[in-house]
Amino acid sequence: MDFIHDLWDFLKVRKKFWLAPIILVLLLFGVLIVLTSGSAIAPFIYTLF
Repeated sequence: MDFIHDLWDFLKVRKKFWLAPIILVLLLFGVLIVLTSGSAIAPFIYTLF
């Protein structure tokens, strides 16, 4: 949790709010790959990348 707080402080102080959507999308893709790695839809997810 401390990492998230430090990251948010960095974005706020440096006025780099445009990085927040990029980080969020990368995290969502990572979660999608991890959660579907053992399922039947995994081959369809990997074709997207």
